[in-house]
Amino acid sequence: MSPDLWMLLAFAGLLIAGVPVAFSLGLSGAVGIVAGLSPAMLATLGTNTYNSVAKYPLIAIPLFILTGLIFERAGVAVRLVRFAQALIGPRHGGLALVAVLVCMIMGGMSGSGPADAAAVAMVMLPSMTRAGYPKPFSATLIAASASTAILIPPSVALILYSIVVPGVDLRALFAAGLFPGLLAGAALLVPAWWLSRRNGWEAPGEVERPPLGESFRQAIPALLAPVLILGGLRSGLFTPTEAAVVAVTYGVVVGLWLTRELGWRDLWELLGEAAVISGVVMLIIALAGIFAWAGTMLGTFRHLAEWVIGLSDNGTLLLVLIMLAVLVAGMLLDAISIYLIMMPILVPVMQHFEWHPVWFGILLAMNIAIGQFTPPVAVNLMVTTEIARVRLEQTVGWALVFVAAMACALALVVVFPSLALWLPGILGYNV
Repeated sequence: MSPDLWMLLAFAGLLIAGVPVAFSLGLSGAVGIVAGLSPAMLATLGTNTYNSVAKYPLIAIPLFILTGLIFERAGVAVRLVRFAQALIGPRHGGLALVAVLVCMIMGGMSGSGPADAAAVAMVMLPSMTRAGYPKPFSATLIAASASTAILIPPSVALILYSIVVPGVDLRALFAAGLFPGLLAGAALLVPAWWLSRRNGWEAPGEVERPPLGESFRQAIPALLAPVLILGGLRSGLFTPTEAAVVAVTYGVVVGLWLTRELGWRDLWELLGEAAVISGVVMLIIALAGIFAWAGTMLGTFRHLAEWVIGLSDNGTLLLVLIMLAVLVAGMLLDAISIYLIMMPILVPVMQHFEWHPVWFGILLAMNIAIGQFTPPVAVNLMVTTEIARVRLEQTVGWALVFVAAMACALALVVVFPSLALWLPGILGYNV
């Protein structure tokens, strides 16, 4: 049996056995080194793990994770909910529309789907339940809406894509993700409103409408956060990594002195929580370096890429097959693992068919976003069902509705690449 096969079988076997993804990647990479190279080459493990994380852009990931946690604790979600309620007013499906809009705005601060889902679910689920929405529906809607966080900048997933795909400008990726993210959110608004109206959830006047002026004033600090991040990037005032530092600083100022819901003790706890989450992410990236190095040295990724290219000469058909494969992967794995495992295979395929790397990156992110709320794993849905105290299987029917809605948005971006590429082109980024 070839060393390639030994490595891939080891990886699949470890995953099936329930070994965490990070250790599955590292151990299967070591198996490939022993089987195909030499046991003496195991001495490269330390170098490979270090080289995987010793990259300046990666600093942005823990900082944006911390940003999301700070804004969640600072009471930003509550203020955004009140402002969105004031805008939409009392109507059938009003709270459902509010949930989608708030998730999209929160996604412009955290860049993380699960963090977005947790922050909004804590605020929205009680009021949606009182208004007559079934808990499985509410949990699924919030999980689906929170998945737009990996499209709307700043996105942790897009940061990682810019690192694993050489020559891609992260600023261009951030700009390219904005309209598809808004499109995905709009696609969720339609079934959310229609289902609410059809089932008579939240009768008009049932939920009190907050004063527009007062709620807007309280929401200003939250609304300014995406403007600050994207405006600074566009003006060249700071790099994406420096934008993460600015975002953390702004979040601390908002929490300590504007909303005054964040204390110094809370900040210390959030630093520890962000360190734990970031440690998990960085461990996956570090041990994936072993897998990537072994796969490159053995030619595993080249062989798999050649096999994928050989499946069809029709680039459109192959793109559809890749999107389906990424969707299935998104149902089982987190975005970071998917990029680290699949991109060494997909980059040669992308180059062979001359697909635009920025456009292709947005398509992958949209697929992974759909996977975040599609059972059986569905990381976002796990968060919201835990908060709602409902079983995951109760959400499957609702999840399929929102999967179909976001799939329509994905299809539009596939057919019209300018939906992703127009904004970065206008802004003068390298596309």
